[in-house]
Amino acid sequence: MTLPTNLDNDADALRAAMVKSLADPGGGAGAGAGADGVPMHPAWLAAAGKVPRHAFVPGFYLPADAPGAQGLTVWEPVTSELDYGRWLAAAYSDATLITQFDGEETDWERPAVRYGGAPTSSSTLPSLVLRMWSDADVSEGHTVLEIGTGAGYSTALACERLGSSHVTSVEVDPVRLETAADALYGCGYTPTLARADGLYGYWPEAWFDRIVAACSFRSVPPALLRQTRPGGKILLPLSGWLYGNARVLLTVAGDGTAEGPLLPGSISFMPARTHAAPAYGNPADWAAGLHEVRCRSVRHAPERITAATEEAFHLRFLAQSAVPDAQMVTVGGVLHLIDVVSGAVATLAPEGGAWEVREGGPLKLWSLIEQVIDAFDAAGRPGPETYTLRVDGEGQRLLPAHGLRLQLPRGY
Repeated sequence: MTLPTNLDNDADALRAAMVKSLADPGGGAGAGAGADGVPMHPAWLAAAGKVPRHAFVPGFYLPADAPGAQGLTVWEPVTSELDYGRWLAAAYSDATLITQFDGEETDWERPAVRYGGAPTSSSTLPSLVLRMWSDADVSEGHTVLEIGTGAGYSTALACERLGSSHVTSVEVDPVRLETAADALYGCGYTPTLARADGLYGYWPEAWFDRIVAACSFRSVPPALLRQTRPGGKILLPLSGWLYGNARVLLTVAGDGTAEGPLLPGSISFMPARTHAAPAYGNPADWAAGLHEVRCRSVRHAPERITAATEEAFHLRFLAQSAVPDAQMVTVGGVLHLIDVVSGAVATLAPEGGAWEVREGGPLKLWSLIEQVIDAFDAAGRPGPETYTLRVDGEGQRLLPAHGLRLQLPRGY
């Protein structure tokens, strides 16, 4: 199929419409207001008006309208050759476009429909990319390190605003990096690109005024603090094996410590691959010996951390501080907590309109989570914006104004 000769014109029109929508999604929220109503810096909106996103997503997957026969999500490949209109419209939609599953590359000359799978690379939705750059308080003249090049679109935005010489971006996946580099260079952007694990930053280009991660970490990597200029800032998504999420904006002090607020809003990112949760095997194997353990009624139902609400997302993040190595899965209506590090396990099962828990191993996983929920309730259920994260020689601690103090896992 021959591509239409008006690709540039089509893309220009769609890009202008996308930026207009991002600036004022409600048609009256005010210029520069993002989808959450929080103002975005106009310079980032201007950059989005110039960067051709379609150049960074020649192929991606979109979910079908209905799941497959086994209930798995059906992922349909989208390219300009398969459906020019759908491809270009999606490229300039405010949507995350999945470009890789399970670390496996797709042959975009002959792409196939996928059933299920774990996304491992994507082009993040533009509103979130702009939100991250805006929240990082980046200004002209700053040098920045981006962790997670991905498709390269976010990198291009930074180059467009700051100039390529001020931008360094690292990516752990060599094929993803090569693809992004081709797109960036093809658009005239020449940042420093390196295949590197973002856990360790990138010493050859340090120090940086700003470090912004496009993937989540279990805790703040110490190397990032050492590579940030005194007074510089790090914007980092935090997540754990329970998939509770938060974002923190740290300011690094001259003594190597850092402190900053959690930012409002529940936003999830793919985990850094070295911080991804390990495989835990068959949940039935873990629960096999629990039938001999005496059950008890729970003080707090699992919905406190599993419901699709902002409070539950936030509370799940706090719960990870108590059980940082636990994972959660529901099988046949029974919720399993599995800790592959300690060997602890807990199961929560509905019984007569209530929930009962059985706990085995060296840690009482649900009891520890309930202690966090008790303290959270006693403090008045404070939101994420009331917390400050401090990183120093004593570790990483959430220090809220209301007295609910929590310890995060140490850096890796």
